[in-house]
Amino acid sequence: MSALFHALVIAAVVALVVVRQFTAQRIGDDKRWWVLPGILLIISARNDGALDPHHEALSALILGAGLVVGLVTGAGWGWTARLWPDPDGSVWTRGTKGTVLVWAGGLTIRAALAGAGVLLGIDQGAAALTMSLAAMLLARSGVLSLRARSLRAPHGGPAGAMPLQSAHAAWEGHA
Repeated sequence: MSALFHALVIAAVVALVVVRQFTAQRIGDDKRWWVLPGILLIISARNDGALDPHHEALSALILGAGLVVGLVTGAGWGWTARLWPDPDGSVWTRGTKGTVLVWAGGLTIRAALAGAGVLLGIDQGAAALTMSLAAMLLARSGVLSLRARSLRAPHGGPAGAMPLQSAHAAWEGHA
């Protein structure tokens, strides 16, 4: 796959993610939160440009650091997002000012890693950036899924809520 294709995929995913992070969105209770990051990882793994064949050790080090930055940024993004339960039992999320700071920090560190690669003469294609982006989205989705689960009651309603039948029985007991 061409570098242009990877650049377009990265730009499209980043644009989608940035727009969506500051609008309220419902967190689904399905188990498929890892699908988009998984697809990005598969796309980037199929490309040979993640490691420079002339500087394998250094490019692997920078790739590994980029993956760690992606995971930490994604986890920070997931922990700084605001979550709230809806009366129907669904959980919603939206980014906060803290999310902006996490993003800015992650992008700065990622840019520094790319700059270090350039200064060292390491040729890392778009695959390395795509892998880092996938790690970030994977960590963010995992943290949000974990946090959303703690807000949901076992029966699907909001946490701390009684099922309708139990609430009705409790009310009748007081009458």
